[in-house]
Amino acid sequence: MFHVNSWGIPHALAMVGSKLVLPGPYLDAESLLDLIEREQVTFAAGVPTAWLGMLQLLDREKGNRKLAPNLTLLVGGAAAPEVMIRGFDRHGIEVVHAWGMTELSPVGTVSRLRSEMQSWPEGDRYAMRARQGYALPFVDIRVVDDTGKGVPADGKTMGELQARGPFVTARYHKRQPEPEKFTADGWLRTGDVATITAEGYIKICDRTKDLIKSGGEWISSVDLENAIMGHPAVAEAAVVAMPHPKWDERPMACVVLKPGATATGEEIEQFIASKFARWWLPDKYLFMEAIPRTSTGKFLKRALRQRIALEEEAGKEAGGAV
Repeated sequence: MFHVNSWGIPHALAMVGSKLVLPGPYLDAESLLDLIEREQVTFAAGVPTAWLGMLQLLDREKGNRKLAPNLTLLVGGAAAPEVMIRGFDRHGIEVVHAWGMTELSPVGTVSRLRSEMQSWPEGDRYAMRARQGYALPFVDIRVVDDTGKGVPADGKTMGELQARGPFVTARYHKRQPEPEKFTADGWLRTGDVATITAEGYIKICDRTKDLIKSGGEWISSVDLENAIMGHPAVAEAAVVAMPHPKWDERPMACVVLKPGATATGEEIEQFIASKFARWWLPDKYLFMEAIPRTSTGKFLKRALRQRIALEEEAGKEAGGAV
C-alpha cells in the first residue's frame, strides 16, 4: 500500500462508491486474472510487467475467460509496448496509458485519443495510444533541453520533462532545499526524458539515469525494449547501458523468451533493425530466465548492470567472452 497506485485510485473509487478489489500479495498472472474474472472488475491499474504476463496467459487460453465486457487497464510506472496495447485489443480489453509520480500526487498525464484522432490511420492511433498522453487539468508540463529552452514539439526531440501545479510538490519533507530538484522558476525536474507532439502528448523515453549516452548521442532504452518485446518469441526485455572504451556507453539487451519459444540475438536484431539507426542497436543480447524487479514490479536495471558486469569479469578471467 506504499505505492502511489494505492493512494491515488482507491480514494477516487471510494469517493464515487465503486467496489474496490485488492489482490494482496498475489500478483502473478493467473491469480490476477482469476480475481479480475471472479469479481468482474471493470477497471484495473498496474505496471506493464503485470499486464504482459496476463496477456500471455489470455493468448494461451484462447478467449476462455468470461471477463467484464468493458474492462479497462490503466498502465503506469513504465511504458507499455505498442504490441501489448494491440494484444489486449484483440481480447476486447482497452489499455490506457498514464504518467505520474509520488511528487504529482500522483497523476500528471493520461493518454486518450481525441475525437479528431479517431479517423487517423490505425498505426498512427496506436502510436499515440503508446504515448503517456496530455496533461490533466491544473497540471502544466514542458520538455526542455540542457539550457532550459523548450524542445520542438515534433514528437522526436528528447528533453527533460518538467511539471508544476497546485498538487505538484514544492519541496521534500524534512529535507533541506534541493535546487537540483527544482528550477529557479518553480518547475519540478521529474528525472524523465520525454518528447512532446504538437497536440501536447508526451512520450517518456527513459529515466535520466537509464538513458544510454553513446558517442554524445542519446539512446532510449525504453524504445528498444518495446521494439524487442514486439518479437513473437519474446516475453520481456530490458535494455541497459554498459561502459564502452570508445563510445562511453553502449546498449545491451536482456531478453526473456516465452515458454517453449526460441530466438537468437541475430534474429531479434533483424526484427528491430528497420526501426532504428544502426548505432542504436544493442551490442549484445543476453538471454535469461527472469529479469529482476523492484517491489512495485518495475525492471531493476541496477541489478541487471551489476549482474552483467560480474559475468563479463568472470568471462575475462576464464579467457572467454559473455
